[in-house]
Amino acid sequence: MRGRKPATTTNTLARTRLGALPRCPAHLSPVARKEWRRLATPLHDAGLLSLADRSALAAYCQAWARWVEAEERLRETPMLIRTPSGYAQQSPWLNIANKQLEIMGRYMSELGLTPVARTRLGLDPANSAHTPMSIRVVYGREDDGQDSTPLEDAEIVVDGRL
Repeated sequence: MRGRKPATTTNTLARTRLGALPRCPAHLSPVARKEWRRLATPLHDAGLLSLADRSALAAYCQAWARWVEAEERLRETPMLIRTPSGYAQQSPWLNIANKQLEIMGRYMSELGLTPVARTRLGLDPANSAHTPMSIRVVYGREDDGQDSTPLEDAEIVVDGRL
């Protein structure tokens, strides 16, 4: 094919930095959009969200919205319902809520939204501060009458990891 290569349009990913804050997808429900707005900026600021993670966060937010809807419906209906034949059956809203919680849990661990996930990513604030210690080296036993002297210009860092 001859001629100049066509220029890319302004709406393509080619002109967008991968580390930019991703925009909320248009297909998300209003409840999912609210969850997106709650999480996107803090995750991006922590370095956990880029354009490559947009679909994972969108899936989490949509699962959140479905879970919220199922929980609202569960407040209106009993957990067990009677079928036309008289048998007791678990509410379908309970099944939906449980399934969405399962999905959310997977995405939460992927996005660093749980304490365990943050620890694995090295973002646990409890382990981020180093605890300085001073060490005294003993050259002899106490009954020898020798004095212990501090170790000069030494620092030991304990990070609390096993």
